[in-house]
Amino acid sequence: MKTKVETAHWGFRSVSWMALLIVVGIIFIGVRFILVPRAGAAGFGIPLSSNADLAFGRIKEIRDIFSGLALLPLLFFKMGKATAYVYTAAIIVPATDCLLVYLNHGPALSQLVHGITTFYMVTTSFLLFRDTQKTTT
Repeated sequence: MKTKVETAHWGFRSVSWMALLIVVGIIFIGVRFILVPRAGAAGFGIPLSSNADLAFGRIKEIRDIFSGLALLPLLFFKMGKATAYVYTAAIIVPATDCLLVYLNHGPALSQLVHGITTFYMVTTSFLLFRDTQKTTT
């Protein structure tokens, strides 16, 4: 039996755009942390209390930018299965962020945003894997 692997059809008719939204969004959030660290930290849900906290903001900004840039080439080159695996592994980031904001008594809105992002990524991950199974015959 011969197995044929086809290139996934990506674009607005597939779920790749759902992953691309997260990729563009997380890169934007990382860049915002670079440009306006206090606003970025407040938006995250744990505001900076002093200039000494800026180091933690720098850690977050590079983590966010890297997360987006790691997925961008996979999406660009239509590597469906690799995108699905890396995207699924990345779900740990918003889930942990939600927990951190909760444990630090951050605003309920920030907790909700991280929670919704986690749910959105779990749903998108499921759809990415479903699409990769459709392209293998």
